[in-house]
Amino acid sequence: MAQNTVHIDAPPEEVFAALLVPEHYADWVVGTKEVRGADDDWPAVGSRLHHTVGVGPITVRDHTLVQTIEPPRRLVLLAKAGKLGDARVEIVLAADGDGTELTMDEVAVSGPGETVPDALTEPAIFSRNGESLRRLKRLVEEGPL
Repeated sequence: MAQNTVHIDAPPEEVFAALLVPEHYADWVVGTKEVRGADDDWPAVGSRLHHTVGVGPITVRDHTLVQTIEPPRRLVLLAKAGKLGDARVEIVLAADGDGTELTMDEVAVSGPGETVPDALTEPAIFSRNGESLRRLKRLVEEGPL
């Protein structure tokens, strides 16, 4: 499991709200090329955010499913990427002074990533999620990218 943490200069309620804006998902989640929409009941448990992920010309159309939502402290998502597999992403927010400490844990739950040893996959996931959290921090603190 890859775990990343970032401090964001905004209260947990504001950070949590930013996590739920479908239109901004591609602005901060590395690898997301396009958000194609969200279910009408987004972000209710079981609702989906429809996206296209990929690198260069290689893309996969799939979705991310809300598994748990506990505003403003916890969000658990099942990120799906076709044959590349699924990942469980847990985001936990805690008040930290005037800001928020956000921790993201990601673990592959199906597909190739589930069978490859963590020692081989974690550095790439850690790097990607670190950049995602830097983008999220900038989005929340400075406004839309």
